[in-house]
Amino acid sequence: MNKHFAVILSGCGVFDGAEINETVLTLLALEQNDCTYQAFAPNIRQHHVVDHLTGNEQADRRNVLTESARIVRGDIKALADIKVNDFDGLLLPGGFGAAKNLCDFAFKGSEFTVQHDVATAVNQMKEANKPVGFICIAPVMIAKLYPQGTKLTIGTDKETAAVLEQ
Repeated sequence: MNKHFAVILSGCGVFDGAEINETVLTLLALEQNDCTYQAFAPNIRQHHVVDHLTGNEQADRRNVLTESARIVRGDIKALADIKVNDFDGLLLPGGFGAAKNLCDFAFKGSEFTVQHDVATAVNQMKEANKPVGFICIAPVMIAKLYPQGTKLTIGTDKETAAVLEQ
C-alpha cells in the first residue's frame, strides 16, 4: 500500500518562503518511491517579500498559502484544514520561509515560537506516532516541538547551532 504524506510549505522562494529545489526534489522523491502527497500551507500573511534577483526587501504583501500554491500548481490546502489521520507522515521543506513564516526563529532566535497551525499539525502527528521530517533550516522547530533531549541536525552554521543549544 502506498504511503500518503502531508507537506507543509512556507511560501515560494528561498529568502522568504519554501526553497523551491528542496520542495520539488522532496515531492519528486515521494513520487519515485510510490508515495502520494498533499501540500498545505498556513493561510497567513507572509512576514515580508524579498526580491530574489537583488536580495532587497520589497513593500509587497503576500499570503503564504497563495505563494506556496505556485510550487504545486495550485494543488494545496490551508494547513488549518489538515486531517492527520489521512496521512502516514509529514514533511517540512526548508527555505528561510520556514524560519520566518512557519516560526519566527529568524527574528527572535532562541525565544522563537512556532506558528499555531504548524504546531498543531506536528503535535497531532506526534500523538498519532507518525513520522515528521524537517529539511534544511526547518529542524530549528524541533527545539520547540519535541521534548528536551531530542537530537536534531542543522548543518554547519555554528551560530544557528549555538542558538538552538540554548
